Amino acid sequence: MEMNNQQPPLSPRLSIYRWRLTMFASIAHRASGIFLVFVIPAALWLLLAMAHGSISYMYGLAWLQSATGTVVLWLTCVALFYHFSNGIRFLLLDIGKTDSREAMKLSAKIVVFTTILFALILAVKI
Repeated sequence: MEMNNQQPPLSPRLSIYRWRLTMFASIAHRASGIFLVFVIPAALWLLLAMAHGSISYMYGLAWLQSATGTVVLWLTCVALFYHFSNGIRFLLLDIGKTDSREAMKLSAKIVVFTTILFALILAVKI
């Protein structure tokens, strides 16, 4: 019985891949989910500030109206919109509605475009 001395194939490195919009959409979906998890404590702090009375509420409102609070609120809204929209895209992929490569590319373009549009509209409104 001969032993096979060949090493198992190595996983390809990311540097050999050509970045595509669908790859970006998948990675950004994960990143937006992680960001939203890290924002939960700030949201809970704001809810707690509202529940503790008017002085705590004023501190929470002052932070929310500061430059940092406004940027965090804007990023949270954009991440939530993107994560929700891309989640629907992935659900459609799971049920077989976007099986073709063209449909996957089109759905990724739609999600990214609508998120950019939403981010710009929200930036103007804030």
